[in-house]
Amino acid sequence: MKGFTGVAIAAALAAGVSAQPHNHHQHQHLHRHVSAHAQSPVEKRDGTVVVTEIVKGPTVVEYVLGGEKIDEKKAKEGIDNGAYVVVGTSTPSFTAPPPVISTSTDGGPSGGQFFEQKTSSAAPSSSSSAAPPPPASSSATSSAAPDSAPAGNGVDSDFPSGKVPCSQIPTDYGAVPVPWVANAGWTTLMRVGKLIKGVALNNIEQPKGGGCGKGFICSYACPPGFQKTQWPEDSQGATGQSVGGLYCNDDGFLELTRPSHTKLCEPGAGGVFVRNELSKNAAICRTDYPGNEAMTIPLDTSPGNTYPLANPVSSSYYKWQGKPTTAQYYANNEGVSVEQACTWDSSEFPDSAGNWAPTNIGVGKDDSGITYLSIFPNLPTSHAVLNYNIEIEGDYSGECWLRNGVYAKANGCTIGIKDGGSATLVFKKA
Repeated sequence: MKGFTGVAIAAALAAGVSAQPHNHHQHQHLHRHVSAHAQSPVEKRDGTVVVTEIVKGPTVVEYVLGGEKIDEKKAKEGIDNGAYVVVGTSTPSFTAPPPVISTSTDGGPSGGQFFEQKTSSAAPSSSSSAAPPPPASSSATSSAAPDSAPAGNGVDSDFPSGKVPCSQIPTDYGAVPVPWVANAGWTTLMRVGKLIKGVALNNIEQPKGGGCGKGFICSYACPPGFQKTQWPEDSQGATGQSVGGLYCNDDGFLELTRPSHTKLCEPGAGGVFVRNELSKNAAICRTDYPGNEAMTIPLDTSPGNTYPLANPVSSSYYKWQGKPTTAQYYANNEGVSVEQACTWDSSEFPDSAGNWAPTNIGVGKDDSGITYLSIFPNLPTSHAVLNYNIEIEGDYSGECWLRNGVYAKANGCTIGIKDGGSATLVFKKA
């Protein structure tokens, strides 16, 4: 994905400014329109951006520059040489086979498939081993807060809109600081100016570092199994930017941007877990979406432990231009620290961590109650090979695994989990 500083660009673009040597102010904004009968897209973020969707019909792709359609060949040449920045979505590269999912008493199949487009993110036969129950609601602890800031008790606390200073990461209300991102613990900072309900944001700037200030929307991480609740539903980016987080008002205090949700973090549908059976840590990093779409939301798995993955419900989670979205994770190699993994550029592993991590995981629950879980290579961004295997245990339909760098299907695979079921991604020695 292309980075952006001081200019308004699209949802399909992420924050990796230093990852792209080009002068981004000279790039033209190329819109890519995708028409399909889509459900539950899984947003994937790579050097440009990927949208993964469940599709049941034909897909039609159009490229639009300055309001005028241009042919596909010219568009792809411009993308390849850096002349164009793709807005919203980008080039299709992967279609996983649909899992067979029994939803009726006669065993009749139903299901869908993940359709991945080139710039964002989706084991053996169905197993009957049970996944562990989800952990109890967690609470994040906080450092001492200013006297003027009311104290909360973690993710279950209602956030006091307009009472917490913008200089303070609201850890008392479940937010998790991410200090290595250089945004004073926030995951994304966007200067938007005045936030007016129902008015699109068309002068978005993304500072490269710093803290949350007046006129900013400031995004944050949540604990494992939880996802942020805040984004201005009626005031998204005018040209496709995804915008999420709390708003810093003129008085320097944080306000809810989605007042109907008073807690900063909430669990999704549940039912999806990760178990580390390795000898070292393995960091799984979710994209900050809505936000700058960098893979900065941390989950650092340690040997012998099991963790929940946030599994968004498409009907109630963030919608990009009216289309439902789900969660995208980047799986990093065993032994890579969370600071080197959950970032755009890894100074220690520039070709195999962060945006260049070997493997992507996509997960989301659609309106029919089926959770789709995908594992696929982070192509074309990275050619790194994950240094451990991934198997799936639980109650599901389909076949999906990663063994010694080889996926169950050539370009990745997808399973379906019926409503009420569960599945665990198990990390094992290669």
